[in-house]
Amino acid sequence: MSRGDELRELANDLSRAAERARRLGLRTTAYLLSMALVEVREAGAATDAGDDDGAA
Repeated sequence: MSRGDELRELANDLSRAAERARRLGLRTTAYLLSMALVEVREAGAATDAGDDDGAA
């Protein structure tokens, strides 16, 4: 599995976890998971673009 694939899988997991935290009323947890999701998506975009200096 490539790094890009792993990052996409992680983004999916984080998205599901953030949604579950929102439904459970865990606002701080949902916020933190959402921020992690942003970082992972940025790293994935950098990987897709071939930029090895991306966040991660």
